[in-house]
This record gives sequence, structure tokens and C-alpha cells, in this order.
Amino acid sequence: MAQVTPQVRALYDMCAIALVEGRADLDGADDVGFDIDMPLFTAGHTAQLADMHPQTLRQYDRLGLVTPQRTEGGARRYSLRDIHRLVQAQRLSQDEGVNLAGVARILELEEENRQLRRQNKRLREPKDSSIFAADADGGIMQVKRSRRARMWRRDIHEDTRALPSSGTDVQRSTSRSMVIWGYR
Repeated sequence: MAQVTPQVRALYDMCAIALVEGRADLDGADDVGFDIDMPLFTAGHTAQLADMHPQTLRQYDRLGLVTPQRTEGGARRYSLRDIHRLVQAQRLSQDEGVNLAGVARILELEEENRQLRRQNKRLREPKDSSIFAADADGGIMQVKRSRRARMWRRDIHEDTRALPSSGTDVQRSTSRSMVIWGYR
């Protein structure tokens, strides 16, 4: 299980409280750097955070609604994702009157929806692809695609067009030519 400092544990506690109170969501927690799948919270602490009886946690675990990770000794450890699911399950069953089979299906669909939103967001972001170039010794190096890299690539193509033809005598040490192989 994860070993974290007391300061980090306090931050995770604050995030869990914000999730329970509806002031935060999993995507936001994930975006700011929380590991939403880190099994950090004991069953008793999770029950306290989610304002539930520990028996409810065990029942949800038996039914497969919220399945926490286990330590080597078999103790349950809950993550931020688990706490969010617990709160959603409690809200759906108590406030909305949904039966536990319906709760399980809704939680499954909400998670699928969340994953699709994240994937959609990643696909809409500019590609963080790489350009591969050869260094002076012939080794291959990776250059992140950026405005500067595009300008660098354009400059190389302009320099290549300005090079003398192969019939002229060019010393190898002063040549600035570079061959970039690719497909379009």
C-alpha cells in the first residue's frame, strides 16, 4: 500500500471531504494531480468521511457496488474514486429511491461517461507528438512538437534548398544538410 506523508494524507482528506460535499468531482481531482485510484483510506475513516455506517461499506463491497483494494493482511483500503462511488450510491439509493441493481448500473454508466469525456478531452487537445532528428554524431533524438520545433523544421528545409548541388565540392565538416525521412 502507498506510504504518504501526513501532509499529503491531509490533502487527500480535504479532497475526499470536497467530493462528499459536492464541491469537487473526480475529473477535477485527477486534473490537479490527485491519484484518484490510490488506496489510502481505511474502512473506518472512509465511513466517517462518507457519513456512513461501516456495515454499509461491507455490504456495498459484498454486492460489488464499491470494491476497495485490499492490503496483504486483507484489510480494505478505499481510494478517492471509491469514496465518490460510495457517496453516489448512497444518494441514489436513499434520496432517489433507486434499487441496488439500478445503482450498480448507474454507477457503471457514470464511470463509462467520465472515461469517454476524458478521452474526448485528450483527443481534442493538440497532439503532443514528437519529431525525431539526428544529432551531429548520427544518433537519433526525440524533439517535442512545438511552435519552435516547427520553425526549426522549416528552417532546415529552407537551408536544404539553399545547399549547393552535389556536383560542387563541399567539405563534409561544414555541411549543414540533414535528411529527414517521413511519410505524408
